[in-house]
Amino acid sequence: MSARTELEKHLKSGQVYRRADLEPWSTAVDRHLKELVDEGVLERMSQGLYYHSAKVSFGNIPPEDEKLVSAFLRSDDFLLTSPNLYNSLGVGTTQMYNTCIVYNHKRHGRFELGGKVFDFRLKHKFPEELSEDFLLIDLLNNLNHLAEDRKSILNNIKVKVLGRLKAGLTRVVNLYAGERTKKLLNEWVSEGSFAYA
Repeated sequence: MSARTELEKHLKSGQVYRRADLEPWSTAVDRHLKELVDEGVLERMSQGLYYHSAKVSFGNIPPEDEKLVSAFLRSDDFLLTSPNLYNSLGVGTTQMYNTCIVYNHKRHGRFELGGKVFDFRLKHKFPEELSEDFLLIDLLNNLNHLAEDRKSILNNIKVKVLGRLKAGLTRVVNLYAGERTKKLLNEWVSEGSFAYA
């Protein structure tokens, strides 16, 4: 069996690979990767990152964002989100953004992977999964970066947050709110009869 055949035997449809992941099965990994890309067996997502396309009748299925980011970071410890998710909160956000945000512990900056730009942001803490409470706090943390009517949205968030603080939002605030957001929430709760922290 040739080295290239051995390499191809280990490729699974729909998977993203780092160059280093494929080295054990090839004696000339760079040459074999170039051949496989030229033949359309693999797609190059970025330097050192490759995707074995899942083919269907209408073409190739692009890689899942989670698999792409996981291979890029060499970790599953990240959270994918987007400002578009704020629109589901019912606080008046309506803009659509072409941005995928990756909260993680390893990388910071904007990286293009497979023709899509990911905004990697270093965060000390983030939840394993998205929740409405986290999205509310995340929206407050990022409100100054959005193309929205901030005053109107801030008033809508205030109503929603004050109604939820007693019902478990306190934990999310303490874990994920930035200092500016905590200061704002302290101002809001000082108008009422309870505090979140």
